[in-house]
Amino acid sequence: MSLTLKPNFHEPGRHTLRDFSPGDDFYQMLIDTHRDLTDEQSAMVNAKLVLLLANHVGDIGVLREAMTIARDGV
Repeated sequence: MSLTLKPNFHEPGRHTLRDFSPGDDFYQMLIDTHRDLTDEQSAMVNAKLVLLLANHVGDIGVLREAMTIARDGV
């Protein structure tokens, strides 16, 4: 499996008029998750979220590719 770089947001059973709507929904959920948190709390939420999603992906090769791309240019 290789890292999916094209938009891939969806919600089973939900049909949207625009392809980007589920991505917008995710972004809003992410902002809401961080609302009213201190910088330290926000960093902790991000760390937990990364670990939860990495465990869900599970494929070390995909995770390695994602980390390489995320770090590139930083």
